[in-house]
Amino acid sequence: MKASERPSAVIIGGGPAGLTAAYELVTRSDIRPIVLEADAILGGISRTVDHKGNRIDLGGHRFFSKSDRVMDWWRQVLPIQGMPAADAPRVEIQYQNQRRMIPVDPGGPDPATHDAVMLIRPRVSRILFRGQLFDYPLTPSLKTLRQLGVGPSIRILGSYAYCRVRRIRPEISLEDFLINRFGRELYATFFRDYTQKVWGVPCDEIPADWGRQRIKGLSVAGLLSHAARSLLGRAGALHQRDTETSLIEQFMYPKLGPGQLWERVAGMVTARGGEVRLQHCVTGIEHQGGRICVVRVSTPSGEQRLEVDWLFSSMPVKHLIAGLAPAAPDPVRAVADGLMYRDFMTVGLLLDRLKLGGDVTGQELYSRVPDNWIYVQEPGVRVGRLQFFNNWSPYMVADPKRVWVGLEYFVNEGDDLWSLADADMVRFAIEELERIGVIDAGAVLDHRVIRMPKAYPAYFGSYDRFELVRDYLQGFQNLFPIGRNGMHRYNNQDHSMLTAMMAVDGILSGEDVRQQIWEVNTEQAYHEEKKDGRWP
Repeated sequence: MKASERPSAVIIGGGPAGLTAAYELVTRSDIRPIVLEADAILGGISRTVDHKGNRIDLGGHRFFSKSDRVMDWWRQVLPIQGMPAADAPRVEIQYQNQRRMIPVDPGGPDPATHDAVMLIRPRVSRILFRGQLFDYPLTPSLKTLRQLGVGPSIRILGSYAYCRVRRIRPEISLEDFLINRFGRELYATFFRDYTQKVWGVPCDEIPADWGRQRIKGLSVAGLLSHAARSLLGRAGALHQRDTETSLIEQFMYPKLGPGQLWERVAGMVTARGGEVRLQHCVTGIEHQGGRICVVRVSTPSGEQRLEVDWLFSSMPVKHLIAGLAPAAPDPVRAVADGLMYRDFMTVGLLLDRLKLGGDVTGQELYSRVPDNWIYVQEPGVRVGRLQFFNNWSPYMVADPKRVWVGLEYFVNEGDDLWSLADADMVRFAIEELERIGVIDAGAVLDHRVIRMPKAYPAYFGSYDRFELVRDYLQGFQNLFPIGRNGMHRYNNQDHSMLTAMMAVDGILSGEDVRQQIWEVNTEQAYHEEKKDGRWP
């Protein structure tokens, strides 16, 4: 590299982590970010897929964080919708065990006329079980007990009371973790089979670490506390910092889906001199003397070699290790090769009417079926969740009279569902929803099938030895693994962003923060506050 050139940071992956790193670098330093995205679309799993004006949010992404830094970052990219002064001149936020009001500009963007806007949306999710819709998360209410029936309710309450006294020690598996917090009967009714559907393995084969990271403080006791606060009118705040993520009742959402925000960020990066290169697949990474030196890239115009000052990697860890030259030690490669993932498919169905809720049109959907998600726990079907894109944002649907629903399937790349032709997969999906009374097949107007490999890093396989890989990667002074796949950690979108922000903080301050990056989302409050209180 010539001395006159700006230093550069190569960033592998154009998802939330990679684009956050690029934006932080280009707005806070003279380092030129070069984002390499293997796909033809940005956003990673946080992308928005446009099908004839009907937009699909892969996996569903609520824009909520316990980090003020992330919340403010999002609002800088997309301002919150304006509200009439008589309606809501201020929005209540709650964080750090305090409550306050923030002003909302009545003259702010109107979603009816502006696309660059962040909506404020209500969160509604329920569970479809035995033909009934249960609250999600489950609430120990009279309604829930009536739905379950007297006998099952007594068994659930008795089982919970017993497990509060006779807890499983030590907690080794996810099964142990869930039973200790919900009781054996509730676990068997609602958690055991659904979790196996999602991950493809029984709960007793998944480490308890997964529960500690993804569920944390959620329990029957927490649900009771949340229900009490809801009755007192204290649970609807936008920032809700002391609320478990699964209990959030209000969130922000880009008008046209999550991909809209990440495409806007990419535009900001390129406008400031950074680069975002699509269909650029990293095929090799050369290192020498404890530093990454060169990244080899396959592009539409041929092979390229990029010299590296810093490397941010959100590519799957197993691919990163496999691409190193010289090769990583055999034990490290063995662990990386053994890392497992759960892959993901969405089948989008455009409907004239939805049978669930009573022949509902798109215009009636929110008043009759207000859910963002419905978790499908009916036996005999493989669909895991239903998304109603109209309810995430009414602008996700080209014709507001239509219902735009996404069926989510948790699969393994190459298995029977993954390998089905699109037309066969659509038929399979329609038959499943018709069988459980959600749709009539004749109501389907259009469809789209999307496959997303390596959507969810798994905490089984060789993961119990992952520390060997992590310690090896720590030996490269200018390498920053970030994001969900880059760290093989089931992070939410905001966690992935925080890892990128911390990496840039470290580069600009001259501090070695690589160990701290690995601590994001390992304990309560996501480790979002450093002990000295400086961030977020």
